[in-house]
Amino acid sequence: MSELAFAPLARFADVVMGQSPGADLCNTEERGLPFLQGCAEFGPRHPHSEVYCAPPLRVAKTGSVLISVRAPVGTMNYADRDYCIGRGLGAFKAKFGVSNTIFLKHAVELNAAYLHRRSQGSTFAAVSTDDVKTVPIPVFMPDKQEKIATILTSIDTAIEKTEALIAKYQQIKAGLMHDLFTRGVQPNGQLRPPREQAPELYQETAIGWIPREWSLECANTLCSLITKGTTPASDEMWQEGDGIRFLRVDNLTFDGQLSFDSSSFRIALKTHLSDLARSRCLPDDVLTNIVGPPLGKVSLISEETGEVNINQAIALFRPRDGLDSGFLLYWLTTETVKRWFLQRAKQTSGQLNLTLAMCQELPVPSIGLHEQKLILARAQGCERRIQSEWRNLCALTDQKSGLMHDLLTGKVPVTIENQTTTEVVA
Repeated sequence: MSELAFAPLARFADVVMGQSPGADLCNTEERGLPFLQGCAEFGPRHPHSEVYCAPPLRVAKTGSVLISVRAPVGTMNYADRDYCIGRGLGAFKAKFGVSNTIFLKHAVELNAAYLHRRSQGSTFAAVSTDDVKTVPIPVFMPDKQEKIATILTSIDTAIEKTEALIAKYQQIKAGLMHDLFTRGVQPNGQLRPPREQAPELYQETAIGWIPREWSLECANTLCSLITKGTTPASDEMWQEGDGIRFLRVDNLTFDGQLSFDSSSFRIALKTHLSDLARSRCLPDDVLTNIVGPPLGKVSLISEETGEVNINQAIALFRPRDGLDSGFLLYWLTTETVKRWFLQRAKQTSGQLNLTLAMCQELPVPSIGLHEQKLILARAQGCERRIQSEWRNLCALTDQKSGLMHDLLTGKVPVTIENQTTTEVVA
């Protein structure tokens, strides 16, 4: 097979860069074209905007690929109609009879590093018109481009369907969590009837209506320890090596897990261990961040977590025997708790801060362990479905990444009719 050739994007596509209109040209009465300032209006596939521009200054035509030219550089969407684009966006569309727009979109995606390199060194990440026009595109005959576009579109469709499923299940989970922590679960495993149908089963409390059998207690009553961590001196901290692993807010998630995908955690030498006693985590400890935004990240320490400590931006809840750690974890993720904390959080220098006193005073439903476990089982069942779809999404994303590399670098030949090798042109 001949060596694969590359040519700049401008050879295959018409490229237009955005221009921000004055405020007097923008409106919300749907006059002119919908206006996109940047990728904040991007959706899973197509953008959405409630702001319009009349007259439009720079237009991305229907079928174009919209590309962010300011941080985050390289994010893309398809234009499902004509859009007026601002300085944060560019757009490109294949020249008729020369190339395939979907093929070009994936070729630019594969070469995103080209744009990222050119966005560095400035005050904020941004690329120029020339940077976009000169993205290297592999040169394939039009029929090969069409075939590659079809293959990659198929997996993009599967990814979009999986993302839609995740969004659907997350909505279901949100509704379920509300029901579980306002109606509870009866011994037969069913939710109590809604309050509208059986008002005698409920009582009004400071946090809303809850089952009459429940009571509210301060977290400090149901937990043997509520404390925050400590941050070692900077000269004791490393990104890797021997020592104690320190968790930061980046390590917490919104689904109860711990994330070690990045090097956001620190390592401190095993010195002054007596000073670190309050920050050391034990299995079944529940963590939440007390500095944000966003607030509401939670994680559960398990036996498999190993030795970890928390820094001062994280609070630790250690449940007593009558409080299931998983139940407490899910309680901390409810909208009720999020509202309770947000109403009390103090804002300092753009940050939201919770105090230990706020954590200790947090109201927690006090109910029997059996019902706690029933609630936990229902919540975990929904969570497992979401996690399963996330795993599917990760597998599809990895598959797409591999296909893009193999097809767009010529590693795997694309067969058209009776041809068995991929032709390339200079």
